[in-house]
Amino acid sequence: MSILEEKSYAFSIRIVKCTQYLQDDKKEFVLSKQLIRSGTAVGALIAEAKYAQSKSDFINKLSIAAKEGNETKYWLRLLKDCNYLQEKSAISLLDDIEGLIRILASSIKTAKENNYEK
Repeated sequence: MSILEEKSYAFSIRIVKCTQYLQDDKKEFVLSKQLIRSGTAVGALIAEAKYAQSKSDFINKLSIAAKEGNETKYWLRLLKDCNYLQEKSAISLLDDIEGLIRILASSIKTAKENNYEK
């Protein structure tokens, strides 16, 4: 399993637990469903990319994962600013997703460069 796969899977676990907290403790259901959808999609798309049918398919899946990561950042910031998440928890999750997005951007750049060299 690659670093990207490991980090995205660990992030998905954190998102599931965060969603459980939001629903059980804060009784917040609408925003938490958005968060779990986008937050777990990052790892699912990375897992899909592993078996991409082509280099273009691989790049596309990672690009969509990066978009989902940016959407996840939006929901986390909104939940923090609406006082559903404590600052410390939100910042920790935001740091994690920022790291994933950076790795995704680097992987996409490398894949594009390798794709054009051939």
